[in-house]
Amino acid sequence: MGKITYVSAEGLRKLKADLDQMINVERPAISKNIGEAIEKGDISENAEYDAAKDAQGMLEAKIAMLQTQLASARIIDQSKIETDVVQIMNKVTIRNTKDNATMSYTIVSEHEANLKQAKISVNTPIAKGLMGKKIGDTVEIKVPSGVIPFEIINIELGL
Repeated sequence: MGKITYVSAEGLRKLKADLDQMINVERPAISKNIGEAIEKGDISENAEYDAAKDAQGMLEAKIAMLQTQLASARIIDQSKIETDVVQIMNKVTIRNTKDNATMSYTIVSEHEANLKQAKISVNTPIAKGLMGKKIGDTVEIKVPSGVIPFEIINIELGL
């Protein structure tokens, strides 16, 4: 079996809802588009047919990926989340020691990441650099623009 995907209860609900939407709404719509393209005749030179088949292939790949994630999903027991070191489901406040800018991020599973809500994936360079560190630690995180030194100001429960 593949790697375990840790999610919050809300994240698991969203995974299931996304999968349900793809299977029960998007899949039948694509099948209908393919059927309509076939009815138009010669499919060897039919762009609509090709586009619908491509969309079907991408959708089936997404469905398979979500099914794999769901099969390996484990709900995180929030009562067991510690705040002595940075870990998934923590809200971490960090300060850029170069320009003193302060920011807070909640570290979440890949599927729950949402930058607008300051939820970053556990797989991002920032989250990877913070994992296992304590308040007061300074970490140097490599980002596309270079290396940024961050000091960990606070760690709290993220949800």
